[in-house]
Amino acid sequence: MEILIKKFSELSRKELYDVLALRSEVFVVEQACAYLDVDGKDAHAHHLLCIENKVLIAYLRLFLEDSNGDNANIGRVVVRSTHRKKGLAIKIMKKAMAFIKTQQKGTPIELSAQRYLVKFYGDLGFSVEGDGYLEDGIPHIKMVYQPTS
Repeated sequence: MEILIKKFSELSRKELYDVLALRSEVFVVEQACAYLDVDGKDAHAHHLLCIENKVLIAYLRLFLEDSNGDNANIGRVVVRSTHRKKGLAIKIMKKAMAFIKTQQKGTPIELSAQRYLVKFYGDLGFSVEGDGYLEDGIPHIKMVYQPTS
């Protein structure tokens, strides 16, 4: 298994296709949520790909803090159904958090967590901020990680 972090321009066509297919498989089909996954933000993101035997098994996208002062952000965290309950989500989240720390030490990290994942992200050091909201018909809540150093 290998974990790669690439800018959008570094993704091969196959990698991009695999990313969009996995996100669609889980977020649109499995979660029965019709939403616009191709949101125009991928070109500005870094993409973390977890590949095993040439198959994309887990993925997330991340944004570094931008010039407007917006915090770093992690989203589209997804693990293929056949590879869940093996600690992959924790592994890719920790890798993304470490990447952000090496690129922009001290930068807070935000995410929009599906409500049922509050404990998962909380165990990684994220804290709930504000009230919950519906995003694409699914209950979410903003969570923020404040690095200590």
